[in-house]
Amino acid sequence: MTSTGPRSGPVEGPSEHETDSRTSTDTTAATGHAGEVKHGIDGPSSPSHDAEKSLVTGDGPNTTPTRANLGTAGDTTGSESEVPSAAKEPEAQRTRLETAVIVLALASGLFLAALDMTIITTAIPTISAQFESPLGYTWIGSAYLLANAAVVPFWGKISDIWGRKPIILVAVAIFWIGSLLCGLSVNMGMLIGARAVQGAGGGGIIVLVNISISDLFSLRTRGVYYGMMGLVWAIASAVGPVLGGVFTSQVSWRWCFWVNLPISGVGFIVLFFVLSLHNPRTSLKDGLAALDWFGSLFIIGGTLMFLFGLEFGGITYPWNSAPTICLLVFGIATIGLFVAVEKWYAKYPIIPLRLFTDRSNIVIFLVSFCHAAVFMSGSYWLPLYFQAVLRATSLQSGLYILPYMVVLSISSICSGVYIRKSGKYSPAIISGMALTTLGFGLYIDLDAHSSWAKIVLYQIVAGVGIGPNFQAPLIGLQSTVEPRDVASATSTFAFIRQLATSTSVVIGGVLFQNSMQNQYPRLLAELGPDLAHSLSGGNAAGSVNLVASLDGTDGEIARGAFAQSLRNMYIFYTCLAALGMALTPLIKARVLTKEHTEHKTGLQTLRKRGDPESSPSVPTRGGAGEAPDPEKAEGGLAADPVTRSATDKEMS
Repeated sequence: MTSTGPRSGPVEGPSEHETDSRTSTDTTAATGHAGEVKHGIDGPSSPSHDAEKSLVTGDGPNTTPTRANLGTAGDTTGSESEVPSAAKEPEAQRTRLETAVIVLALASGLFLAALDMTIITTAIPTISAQFESPLGYTWIGSAYLLANAAVVPFWGKISDIWGRKPIILVAVAIFWIGSLLCGLSVNMGMLIGARAVQGAGGGGIIVLVNISISDLFSLRTRGVYYGMMGLVWAIASAVGPVLGGVFTSQVSWRWCFWVNLPISGVGFIVLFFVLSLHNPRTSLKDGLAALDWFGSLFIIGGTLMFLFGLEFGGITYPWNSAPTICLLVFGIATIGLFVAVEKWYAKYPIIPLRLFTDRSNIVIFLVSFCHAAVFMSGSYWLPLYFQAVLRATSLQSGLYILPYMVVLSISSICSGVYIRKSGKYSPAIISGMALTTLGFGLYIDLDAHSSWAKIVLYQIVAGVGIGPNFQAPLIGLQSTVEPRDVASATSTFAFIRQLATSTSVVIGGVLFQNSMQNQYPRLLAELGPDLAHSLSGGNAAGSVNLVASLDGTDGEIARGAFAQSLRNMYIFYTCLAALGMALTPLIKARVLTKEHTEHKTGLQTLRKRGDPESSPSVPTRGGAGEAPDPEKAEGGLAADPVTRSATDKEMS
């Protein structure tokens, strides 16, 4: 299938009869009569109304035609009134039940992919003891996360080539196979390898759920569904450690993986029969020939080397050791080679560099990096505060962090509803980062004697700020790119967030260790050499149980030192949040459209390296102009009268 190309050159004038008919139709649209959906922005009037009317009547300079006025490419006789309402709104072609079933199936896959990041944490000691291998403490969790992060860009591009539905089914199948192998593992090596397979499938599920939602729903509507997925993610993260502990103590640690099989199996079947998205039916041969193999190799290899360096640094090897330095340096160099391949060699780049030519896109990526890093610091380091400073058990620390997780979930859904009602995403991004800065700034005030009222209140403020920026920046990004770049933009967005979370844990750990090391002289004088050594530098994070078990003066001193080090760490995260907040005004403010046309995937709609941008020219008064490209982004900009029409959906 190929998309109908844009018309170029002068716009041919219609006959006298056609002029009367089309002028009447467009005048009705300009007056905002109910039942006519013509524009990408809501409201009785907008700059585009006068622009369209001027074009039809011949009045007014520098106006740009809409697709509705020009007709589909290559057809100047059609009228939008001839298009059935169901064709105008692809979402209306699905019943509420069908939509609910599809969203539930997508949510179940996302739930399992998120669950497997945390469910194993409470089972690791038992697994390591059974296999008599200390590698489990590091690699059972890391293998899943590293594979998850490395393959994210790859999944987005292959879904462009072969379509969303086949590829998300492949991702679910790989996750299912990985879970089966994990449950059948007979030694630590097999389990770690199976976790990598599971992580590759989980990474595909995570990014393809977001891409599928962008194909299923309009820009204004999809915020609500992204908010629902945020809630699913939060629930999975919260119940994971508890569920893992129950399985390990009551049945077997293998049930942490067996539980995935029936749920993901049912999800696979439901998606197979119910998920209806465009299938380009690209042949295996053509698809494999179109894949960016060198780019895939470099981005996966470079990401793994870089993340391995972060994983090894300060734990397996010192930060100044040759293995750590080489992994970090060569990882960054390989990613540099990836950029060169994408710019000068790849026919269909995995991450098109044109995504970074728009200032607003760059700012969105930077804000999302800051947001992801700060969010991870709350999820990862608050439990350390609860267990070491407040002397909570691991199960209790999971309950203590619930205010943060629950509030950010509710905030995420509320921001999605706001975006749907208003069509604006910028206020959610700006206010979210402002409240995030305030909330994590309040964390600086936490000490060994903080009251529960203060702890809960601070988590609520931070959660309200964190919630909106899971989906609002993504919607802003999707509104600026062409539909054929949505999958690449979404996977790039997810990839940057993955790098941010991995980097955040390492930076936080280094800051914490350095703060504890700086207190070593005082701890040596007050606690003696044995305790001071256990609490210094790299030993500090592993001494949580020791600190919690200390009573009397020794306990007060040790817990005070931990609280002070965490305070210094949160100063850094507050500054990072403030940086994100300072960047938010640079994001372009758009008003989103309710209209939606499903993007047609396949090689025919992918833009090759070197192809010109698909941007419409602006005709002068009574002059010639080029019709907007049918693959132009569907986001509506208040100052831009070009909008996607229902007639854009026709492809031949």
